[in-house]
Amino acid sequence: MGSAYFYHLTRSPLEVMLPSLLARSLHAGWRVVVRGVSDARMGWLDEKLWQGPDDGFLPHGLAGGRFDADQPVLLTTAENFPNGAACLMSIDGANVAAGECRAVERVCVIFDGNEQASLDRARAQWQDLTGAGVSAQYWSEAAGRWQKKAEK
Repeated sequence: MGSAYFYHLTRSPLEVMLPSLLARSLHAGWRVVVRGVSDARMGWLDEKLWQGPDDGFLPHGLAGGRFDADQPVLLTTAENFPNGAACLMSIDGANVAAGECRAVERVCVIFDGNEQASLDRARAQWQDLTGAGVSAQYWSEAAGRWQKKAEK
């Protein structure tokens, strides 16, 4: 059974922080699904990832193409894993079910600490997942680097 890691963004925007988490996941040998709530936002994120530095290229694709199953990182709004992902990254409050945590190695819930609605949604997800027996860790970048603040 996988665990859920909650990443509380306070200093870096998603498009700056996400590439490092994706690179770590790929280095671990995992395929990744990045799940959002809006097709427009996923298209925006796709563009940001393509604009990254040459030495930090992240192979990825936007869901809906004929090569979804081949993508190391797949950006989607769907609640499935067409690329056989071992890691699910939820952004913008996208739903994560406890059963999904049991089906993958890692779930990352990434939320913006500068938006109250995002904080409220992350707190609800923490309660839902830990209440269902999923092991979870809470990480904050408030001090300028990632620090584990809680574990359940």
